[in-house]
Amino acid sequence: MLLALIVTFVPSALAKEHGQPNIILVMADDQGYGDTGYTGHPTLQTPYMDAMANESVVFNRFYAGAPVCSPTRASVMTGRNPVRVNVPNHGHYLRPHETTIAEALKTAGYVTGHFGKWHIGSVQPGSPTSPGGAGFDEWLSGLNFFDLDPYLSRNGNYEQIKGQGSVIAMDATLDFLKKHKDGGKPMFAVTWFPAPHDPHREIPVNLPKGIKPYEGSNKGYYQEIQLIDQQLGRLRAELREMKIADNTILWYTSDNGGLVAEHSGGRARKGSIYEGGLRVPAMLEWPTQYQAKEIDVPAFSCDIYPTLLKIAGATVKNQAPLDGVDLADVIAGKQTERPAMGFWHLYTGGQGTWSDRIIKELMDAKQAGKPNPYPERILKNVNEFTEIPDGKYNGHAALNQWPWKIHRIEKNGKVTIELYNLEKDGMETNNLVNKEVQRTKQLQADLEAWQASVMESLEGKDY
Repeated sequence: MLLALIVTFVPSALAKEHGQPNIILVMADDQGYGDTGYTGHPTLQTPYMDAMANESVVFNRFYAGAPVCSPTRASVMTGRNPVRVNVPNHGHYLRPHETTIAEALKTAGYVTGHFGKWHIGSVQPGSPTSPGGAGFDEWLSGLNFFDLDPYLSRNGNYEQIKGQGSVIAMDATLDFLKKHKDGGKPMFAVTWFPAPHDPHREIPVNLPKGIKPYEGSNKGYYQEIQLIDQQLGRLRAELREMKIADNTILWYTSDNGGLVAEHSGGRARKGSIYEGGLRVPAMLEWPTQYQAKEIDVPAFSCDIYPTLLKIAGATVKNQAPLDGVDLADVIAGKQTERPAMGFWHLYTGGQGTWSDRIIKELMDAKQAGKPNPYPERILKNVNEFTEIPDGKYNGHAALNQWPWKIHRIEKNGKVTIELYNLEKDGMETNNLVNKEVQRTKQLQADLEAWQASVMESLEGKDY
């Protein structure tokens, strides 16, 4: 059933002019839309994010592909809704049948690296669901969030590294960039910070003059955001020191809404399909091509894959259906509307993944010559394809057809429909189902048709 990966390389006009750009994707773990200075937080100071925003394409309405971590990461890797690709909730594994952005870019000549939180597969050597199995040449990765002195897997070899997890992830990223910057190949690096996920033990260090560690409510959460802000600033400075910043795409965002509802950018917070659980900060810097501007057209993490493949000139033959779109014309101001964006959460529950504990046990067993204590974690259920009855769409789904957003909530066989106009009601408080009867009917049909196509993908019909 596994399809061979076939990628054709046709340099884009931009790539022909300047050469293929380096690409760096940086993602926070649980940072909400309002959890930066440039998005209006009243007390949190994020000088490095603010500086990047002043020189970037800033997406004012950018959404994570899901309101929790693993699914959004799968959407970045594939350009597809995470339920399609077997990652409906945290801890599920991305199917090796999928073509990842790393695999596509690698075939187009890129050297690839992953550093930080993985959480869409195994980190065991030889696993098709590891970063290496997903197309990364080099990796230093944790199974889930990690914190101080973490246990990590370096290309399948387990080790404990002293220090703060977010700093360690950036150290590895910079080592990768310095190693390959003169190697003749464009570089693709993915840095997925383990912060600001709880338990909030990391703290900022060497803050710029005039910036102090945050001391208000939610102190630990916001101090970890200050730490990743600092690491982002460190990355931007090093890119300029290496003289590769001009033709490097740096895309920063978060994997889901934040932990503090009042700064989430909408109703609710992480774990919710309402705006506060999905809306995240996002900015894209590419100095040779993009001037600083703000984008009000909605976009989401599924768009990263098709946008970057187009820029790099990589075309995947027999591409499975994408949920994302190429944002080039949106960024250029030539396109002011985009296709509807679908979201789906709680179709099924999550699966626990304790990164340090599992990796330590794997390391201890290997060193002692004992059997692998977690053989089931190499593949999990990625080769299971269950026929799903039509119309059984459990969980909370939504379709954002700007400015309209329809919700379909199915629980214990009961279906509830909600409709909001986000332009007039960003907090989703005024349900318009009874006032917009025809619109509700049409959007519900569109949403359920999309859910049906997602179910077909989950059943394996795309392969």
